Amino acid sequence: MKTRDEWEKAAAGLSFDGRAVINGKRIDTEKTSEDISPVTAKSLADVSECGQREVDQAVASSRAAFDNSWSRMSPGSRKGALHKLSELILSNADELALLDVLDMGKPISDATTIDIPGSAAILNFYAEAIDKVSGEIPVTDPGNVALVKRVPLGVVGAVVPWNYPLEMAIWKLGPALAAGNTVVLKPAEQSPLSSLRLAELALEAGLPEGTLNVVTGQGETTGAAVGLHPDIDVLTFTGSTQVGKYFMKYSGESNMKQVWLECGGKSPNLVFADTANLEEAAEFAARAIFFNQGEVCSANSRLLVEKSIAEQFTELVINQAKKIKLGNPLDPTTTMGPLVDRNQTGRVAEFISSGSDSSKLAHGGSRITIDGSDCYIEPTVFTDVPLQSSIANDEIFGPVLSILSFETEAEAISIANNSIYGLAASVWTSNLGRAHRVSDALHAGTVSVNTVDALGMNIPFGGFKQSGFGRDLSLHALDKFTGLKTTWIRYE
Repeated sequence: MKTRDEWEKAAAGLSFDGRAVINGKRIDTEKTSEDISPVTAKSLADVSECGQREVDQAVASSRAAFDNSWSRMSPGSRKGALHKLSELILSNADELALLDVLDMGKPISDATTIDIPGSAAILNFYAEAIDKVSGEIPVTDPGNVALVKRVPLGVVGAVVPWNYPLEMAIWKLGPALAAGNTVVLKPAEQSPLSSLRLAELALEAGLPEGTLNVVTGQGETTGAAVGLHPDIDVLTFTGSTQVGKYFMKYSGESNMKQVWLECGGKSPNLVFADTANLEEAAEFAARAIFFNQGEVCSANSRLLVEKSIAEQFTELVINQAKKIKLGNPLDPTTTMGPLVDRNQTGRVAEFISSGSDSSKLAHGGSRITIDGSDCYIEPTVFTDVPLQSSIANDEIFGPVLSILSFETEAEAISIANNSIYGLAASVWTSNLGRAHRVSDALHAGTVSVNTVDALGMNIPFGGFKQSGFGRDLSLHALDKFTGLKTTWIRYE
């Protein structure tokens, strides 16, 4: 692992190009905006603000690539191109990691060991699926045969968040491209740089021009233009529930495009007194909320602890929080960096202020300036949290943990399910029957037992209620980007 000095030297040697990529070329736009790094508080690049004209150009380019090249390529050729793109991600790993770190503040140790290799692995997974997922021949009457094929749907609009800039893009691009679709990708305005670089690598890997276009800009302009576009066939989105509702509205106002949403979460972590190893559970509980600065949709931000162990377990969690090193993310020893920007930092600080009025601030809570950036917030723990308080119900998307207690299993389930969200949950117990009972009763897309936020590229990820619908990862993700087409042949 490089030292901080080496990473800072590498960062200083980067060149940043914030221009959108349409039909294989960087384009200039009339309007641009500054991309401010939360690490340095300085501008990284002037980023294109794509309007209706640029989105129209991108969609037309993707439509032409779909009609004339990418969807018509042999499965082996598409597979080879995606494998090559995966290789290029790895061979440019340091650059891509630095782009994400500088854009949104995640620790360099996480970007280099999790985000970048994970992105390459997921792309390989879907490349391998191309020639392994087939159609059906259902049973029909004699003299008839029905062929059911999975076919690509066309042009996909993908709108991704800033907390995992490259990896979230790959979650969408992998299955969409593998299925034969072309993609217009709209990265978050706070973290566009790795997606723009990815578009260049895609061309180098052999994806035809227009197969992947990247349009940058604000959600209310560029994002809305993508959501409302009449020639986009599918819209896939990860982000807030509020914005997800906008895309459903845009679909109804335009061409009834399919919309697949992975939205917010307020995931509960239930710890029962019969947990075999409370110290391990506390370590995982801290990781579940403070990893990636708490900027994780499935973060276990609600910790529900059985009353008989609540005081002991709270102390164990706070001890874990004290071990976290808050600092410059280019330092490999840093375990928690800055939040994505000053707006998000201010929003989280307001939640902490509100929480201090209704609950006990047991640890942290301060906003800190490091190396000229004031986007740092200490790992924060609240206890004695009222059920109806904002910190117990709203998605904060920051390093803020609310601890609540319960007396019975039924009460724990009731508190856990009392949320508009249903993305993820965790359960800690050494009782196998309880593990099954509680997991079955929790209304969440993924329930992790004796661990937190369990995830695998071959396991579907997504939620219920206002956390959205549809699944990322696994072969099930292909369902979002393919249609079932029947050809019925009567031969007698």
